[in-house]
Amino acid sequence: MERNYKFIFIAMWLAISAHAGPLPELKLADTDRILVLAPHPDDEVLGCGGIIQEAVARKLPLRVVFLTHGDENQWSFFLYRMHPVIWPSSVRALGEVRVKEALMAARVFGLSWEHLQFLGYPDFGTLAIWNQHWGDQPAYKSLLTRSVAVPYSDALRPGAPHRGEEILRDLTQVLEEFRPTKVFVSHPADHNGDHRALYLFTRVALWDVEKEIQPTLHPYLIHYRRWPQPRSYEADAPLNPPATLDGEAAWHVFPLTPAQVATKHRALQEHVTQYKSNGRYLRTFIRTNELFGDWPVAHLTGSTNSLHSLELLEQKGPAEQLTEAERAQFTGVEWDHARLVGDNLELSLRLSRPLAREVQASIYAFGYRRDTPFAQMPKLHIKLGELRTQIFDQNRRLDDNMLRVTRSENEIIVSIPRAVLGKPDRILTGARTYVVEVPLDWVAWRVLRLD
Repeated sequence: MERNYKFIFIAMWLAISAHAGPLPELKLADTDRILVLAPHPDDEVLGCGGIIQEAVARKLPLRVVFLTHGDENQWSFFLYRMHPVIWPSSVRALGEVRVKEALMAARVFGLSWEHLQFLGYPDFGTLAIWNQHWGDQPAYKSLLTRSVAVPYSDALRPGAPHRGEEILRDLTQVLEEFRPTKVFVSHPADHNGDHRALYLFTRVALWDVEKEIQPTLHPYLIHYRRWPQPRSYEADAPLNPPATLDGEAAWHVFPLTPAQVATKHRALQEHVTQYKSNGRYLRTFIRTNELFGDWPVAHLTGSTNSLHSLELLEQKGPAEQLTEAERAQFTGVEWDHARLVGDNLELSLRLSRPLAREVQASIYAFGYRRDTPFAQMPKLHIKLGELRTQIFDQNRRLDDNMLRVTRSENEIIVSIPRAVLGKPDRILTGARTYVVEVPLDWVAWRVLRLD
C-alpha cells in the first residue's frame, strides 16, 4: 500500500508541476543539414512541418526520407476508394497514391522530388522485421502486398529483401551520403510499431557511422494514448508533452509563426487519404509549436540503479480500441530499473496486476558492439506467462536456464548474463504486455550503455 501511495503522490506532483516553466527552444543553425525520417507519408508534416519550412526559408540542405509507402492503412483507403482493397497489386497502387500525396505536400513547403526518398518497406511490418527478421531468418512477408522484398520502382533499392540488415543498410547509406547535423525521427514511446521501429533502426545506423558523423537526434511523438488534448483543431494552442512522459525525458519546442501554422495545415490537407479518414485527429498537431524529446542514454556502471520510468501505472489505462473482455485483462507495465550486477544485466518490470493465464509479458534486449555486424548480434525475446518463461533469439528457441527470472506479485526481475547478449557495450531494450497478439500496454524502448 505504501508503494501505491508513492505512485499516486508522484502522479499528483507531475500533474501539478507539468509545464511549470517554458520548455527550451530547439534552434536551427546556419550550418545545419536537416534530415527528416518519417515512418509513413503524412508523419513528416505532423511532426516536422515547421522544421521543414524553416529549413527551406533559410536555404539549409534538407532531405525527407520515408520508411514505408503507408500502403496498409485500409480504413483510409476504404474511405478514399469507397470499397475495401484486397488485391496485392491494388494495395501497392494505393501505396503509390500516398507517395504522390507526399510530393504534393512537399510542394506546399517549396520542396521537389529531389528532396524526397522512399525506402518502400512494408507498412505495419517494420517492427516485426526489427524483432525477428535478421541474418538467416526468412524475409518478412507483407500482410497485404504479399511481397518479401521492396516492390516499388521509386524506392531507394527496389527488390531489397524485407530484413533488418537491409533497412539498416539503407539508413546508413542515407546518413553517409547526406551527412546531416540534425536528424528528426519518430519517437520510441510512440504506440505505432513502425514509428518505434524507425527510431530503433536509426539508433543503430547512427552508431554504425558515429566515427564519421555525429548528428543530434530529435524524436517527435505522434501516436500516444489520450494525447494530444484536446482532440480538436487548436491552431492557437501549444503542443505539450504527455504528462506521463514529461519527467526524465528532455523536451524541446520549435515555435511556429501563424504563417507557418497555416502552411503546415495546407500541406497536411494534401495527404488526402489520411485527412479524409482521420482529419480531426491529424488537425490536433496544427499547434503553435512542434515538440521533440528523448530519454538520455542510461549509463550502467557497477550496480548503480540507472533506469527509471515515470510512465506511472496510475495514469495509464486500457487503449480505446480494446474490447470489453480485453479491457478486463488489462495489465499495465513500466520499467523499474536496469543495472549491472557482476557480469549480468538486471532488468526489472513493474506490473499493475499479476499476469493472468491469458496474459503474457515480453522483454526484448538487443545488444550492440562496434566490432560485430548488428545482424549477427543476439536479439533476445523473453516471453513471460503466468508460470512459464521462454527465451528466443529472434525465432530460435534457447535454453530457458540461460537466465534467471525472479517474480513477486507485481514485479518481474530478469537477470541476463552479458555473454548471452553477445558481450555488448550498448543495449536496446523494451517490454510489453498482451493477450495472444492483442497489445495491452508497453513501455518505450530505452538505450543502455554498459561502461
